[in-house]
Parts: sequence; structure tokens; C-alpha cells
Amino acid sequence: MTATRRRQAAWVALLAALVLGAAALPVLLTGRQPDGRPLDPAGTSLDGGAALARLLEAHGVRVVRAKTPDAAVSAAGPFTLLLVTEASFLDRGAAGRLAAAFGDRLVVGSVPYLDVLAPGVRKDGPAHTRSRAPECALREAVRAGSAYTGGTSYVGPPGSTGCYPAGDGHTLVRYTAGGHTVTVLGDASFMTNLRLAEDGNAALALNLAGARPTLVWLTEPDDPVQAAGGADGEARSLGELIPDGVKWAVFQLALAVAVVALWRGRRLGPVVVERLPVAVRASETVEGRGRLYRSRRARDRAALALRAAAADRLAPRLGLPRTATAQEVAVAAAARTGRDPAPVVTLLCGPPPGDDAALVALAAHLDTLERQVRDS
Repeated sequence: MTATRRRQAAWVALLAALVLGAAALPVLLTGRQPDGRPLDPAGTSLDGGAALARLLEAHGVRVVRAKTPDAAVSAAGPFTLLLVTEASFLDRGAAGRLAAAFGDRLVVGSVPYLDVLAPGVRKDGPAHTRSRAPECALREAVRAGSAYTGGTSYVGPPGSTGCYPAGDGHTLVRYTAGGHTVTVLGDASFMTNLRLAEDGNAALALNLAGARPTLVWLTEPDDPVQAAGGADGEARSLGELIPDGVKWAVFQLALAVAVVALWRGRRLGPVVVERLPVAVRASETVEGRGRLYRSRRARDRAALALRAAAADRLAPRLGLPRTATAQEVAVAAAARTGRDPAPVVTLLCGPPPGDDAALVALAAHLDTLERQVRDS
């Protein structure tokens, strides 16, 4: 593919990504609809609570869907039951206002600030969610029978009633304090559309949530900005207002761009063998260096090069490492050939020759030493 075509393809891919992003952004920014919100009385998804809300209304219970903690407090009265689920948006101040509201409380699932909403109840530990027998005398649980409970096991305050045991605690705890009847359950899945028809889930949910003529069901607001403002009306940062779906979409888009860049990026081609403009024989290189030494009268450097090359060639023949010094090579060469060590040491480690004739003689003696070592 030519460079022009590659640029055209890149622009087309970028334009398509922008179009898809512009189409998906409004959908992501609108947040979740009630049908997809967990434990919402208007939610018809598998984890929604529309089935329980319709069942309660069929038994004469008025279900009030409160979208904020302040709305729940306003709707609460002496004959109401406040349902707080794990889908509720709470801070400690809102939890305190809910705890001080009129009526009884039903706290279901992993709800924050349990110490405020249900003082005296402490967590015993996680509990596997499964069908459990009530094993208690609580009328609502006995009439329902086995139910799909678990999530968290609790230990209630003195005088409390515990049902559906798990470990050292119970997944349902009820007690009365300050004129309020507080019921805490460790898991809310038995109330969802998916689980309501199993075991005695519907009976248990109806008995607990329908204990008063009016049920105030605190749920997640439809507007994410309204949820972000909280019950205190405090402004939140822009990052807190952005739904999680947008962050995931940006991450996936960046990942897709990186993959496309790696896929369509310019790659190195095959290795090209380039013909050298000039081919120089090794003998010519040696002769050129020799003439350079001669022109500069560098007999010391020439001798050093000859001795170092000879020592490098002799070392492996004598079983010495490449790091052996010239003196060690000389001693080993003398021992191998049976010669006096002193002249051999002088040959490999002696002073530089005084004239060109001495340099030529040095080269000849080094060749002789190498031949003797090779033939020994």
C-alpha cells in the first residue's frame, strides 16, 4: 500500500471512530434507565424490583418510590416502613436523617453506614448466598419458610431475633430500639425479579416489606446529577458527574486506536543488501598501516602491535586464557619449547626496537617462536 492510500485509510478510520463516538456519547451520558437499575420498584430487569412492587400493591400496600434520602424522610410517617437497599446513594449525614425519620426500617444488602441505620448490629462475616431454613420464631420468616439468603452474616444487639443462621451469626436480624423496628438482611437478591419466585422468597419479601400500609422505597435517582448532589445538595466535581460507562468507553476507544496503530503502522521492510562502492583487500590494509607507521617512525607502536598479536595467537595454543599477560605467555612458551625464559620474555615484553632492521628482526623472531610452539 502506498503512502497516499495509507493516509486515506487512516483518515477514514478516524472519521468512523468520531462518528461512532458521537453516536454513543449521548446514550452513555444519559445513564441507566429504570429498567436497568438494580432493586428499583420500577425496574423490570432481572435485578430490578418491579415484581415485588406489583405484589405489594396487589396486597394493598402503597409503594412510594423515593429518589433521594430527603424525599424518603419527607414521605416517612408513624405507619410507614422505610426500605433502604444497597442501590441507595447515601452519605453519613443522609444515613443519620434516615435513622431519625418516622416509622420502621428495613435495611437489605450491603448498605453503607450500617452503624447509623442499625445501631448495635455488627457484621460477623461473609455468608454464601443459598437457600436457608429460618430456624427462628419470627412470624414473617416462619410463614415464608426457606429463602435465598446470605451475603453477610450479622450479630444483633441483646434482645434481637436472628433468622437464617450462617456461621456464628444470622443473615436476618430484627430488633426494636427507640420506638423503631429495625430489620437487617445480608443479601437483597431474594427480592429481585430473578429470585422472587424461588423458594419462599416472595412470601418473605412480602411479609417484611408489607408490614406497614405504606412502603417508602429509597432507590437510585433517575438523574445522575441529582444523585451526585446527594441529600445535602453539595456540588460534586465533573469527574464524579461522568458516568462509569463513559470512562470505560474512552478506555476502550484508546485501546482500539492503539491496536489499529500497531496493525496499520509503518513497518520496516526486508533487509536490503547494498553493494559497497570499493572492495579493499586485507593485504592492502596491512600494507597501508605499515607505511603509515614507517612515515611517522612509529616503531614502538608497530612492535607493540606485533607482540600483542603474537601473544593473542600463542595464548590458546598454550592453554592460557585470552586475559593472560604477555609475560605469562612468554614463560609458558619457553616451557613448551624448552628455551631459556629470559630471551622469550624479552622478545614479547622487551623495549621497542631502535631501527627498522631491529623491527624486521623482531617480526622474524616472533614468527619463529610461533612456529616452534605450533610444532612442539
